[in-house]
Amino acid sequence: MATYEVRNEMYAITTDTSKLDVNVIHQYLSEESYWAQGMPRDVVEKSIDNSLCFGLYYNDAQVGFARLITDCATFAYLADVFILHEHRGKGLSKWLMEAIQAHPELQNLRRWLLTTKDAHGLYEQAGWTKVPDDYIYRFMMRHNPDVYKKPGNE
Repeated sequence: MATYEVRNEMYAITTDTSKLDVNVIHQYLSEESYWAQGMPRDVVEKSIDNSLCFGLYYNDAQVGFARLITDCATFAYLADVFILHEHRGKGLSKWLMEAIQAHPELQNLRRWLLTTKDAHGLYEQAGWTKVPDDYIYRFMMRHNPDVYKKPGNE
């Protein structure tokens, strides 16, 4: 897949994985996020290798990230979206969502999903809606919240 890039003044969003700062991504996910506490670096690297990733940069320094698990044909699951604290309040998360949803390879997807504890307002601004009650019963999951606490995953 060709690299996708958009620019906005001093910021850039790109799918070029060679620019990703895995240290920044790992630190945020494993130490600051509520959803990936304690995630080992090798798991972060593997998730990047197997996803369509969007890095957000300020003067070439990584300040945001989002990861899309997708077949680029029918379905996408949005995960690991973050903007570093010092760059929040500038509309960057909204711009990141616009850029992701405008990616040319993702225009004919039938379904996009994500889960969030506290960012419903952001996603609603980008056209997302809560799963209707009559659809909730269709969704199932397997969840292992302590997977990163198991011996050998330190």
